[in-house]
Amino acid sequence: MFVNVARFLLITLSFSLGACTSLWQAASSSNTRDGVSSSLVDYLYPKGEVPPPRTEDIPRLDLPLRAGIAFVPSAHRTNSGITEATKSELLNKVKAAFKDREYIEHIEVIPETYLRSSKGFEGMQQVARLYGVDVMALVSYDQVSIADDTKASVLYWTIVGAYFIEGTKNEVQTFVDTAVFDVPTRKLLFRAPGIDKRESRSTAIESSETLRQERANSFGSAMEEMTVSLSGELDVFEERLESEPQLAEVKWDESKGGGGSLHISLVVLLGLAGVTRRRAKTRARSPR
Repeated sequence: MFVNVARFLLITLSFSLGACTSLWQAASSSNTRDGVSSSLVDYLYPKGEVPPPRTEDIPRLDLPLRAGIAFVPSAHRTNSGITEATKSELLNKVKAAFKDREYIEHIEVIPETYLRSSKGFEGMQQVARLYGVDVMALVSYDQVSIADDTKASVLYWTIVGAYFIEGTKNEVQTFVDTAVFDVPTRKLLFRAPGIDKRESRSTAIESSETLRQERANSFGSAMEEMTVSLSGELDVFEERLESEPQLAEVKWDESKGGGGSLHISLVVLLGLAGVTRRRAKTRARSPR
């Protein structure tokens, strides 16, 4: 009798361990992967168009500049990853970061809808003429999110027994890239990237909302990094103008309320201002 009971318990225990192992493996392989993106290349060269031969046209930048900034449209209209309101908010933060640049007259935040109607450089130029901007900053993005049921969650369930609380690890990776073009010549002036990667954990019930929030936060952080990078690339571009005049012809346009018509490089304009500030600081520190 004792032997039969022991054999029954052993079989039951073996079955239970096998069941737990199967559940562990099934849960560990369960994950949901989603992604949203917009491609600058697909927008500028739709339907596989071949880029035209490189020209020697030199961009002419009439200061102060009027710039436009917009997100490159996603190929999936129903799943763009972020709402139009959020996109507008993010672009306005970029705009605010450059409001103190004296050679930028205005930055126009352009809704993505305007870029959907016509693709290619022709489409970009049409939108630029509509808003009266000299340069266009096009922001493309690529975001991948993964919700993965973790082994720890199943282990927690086997310990608790009667309570099944599934845990999920959420991973989000976001890449944004801003390319700044001179509208008339279609020349790329400079570009700036931004990257964000984050992880979080949640219960199965909270997973959808947590992942949605992480996607939004990741976009925000990637855009912040891109903005810092964009400011740095603009500074580098100014410095390059001094040694590489073929990059662009810079002129202060009187019709825009500028301070003269001399063909003066942007670097010289900013350099003189910097020298003046440094001399003022030196005099202030000098003993009297």
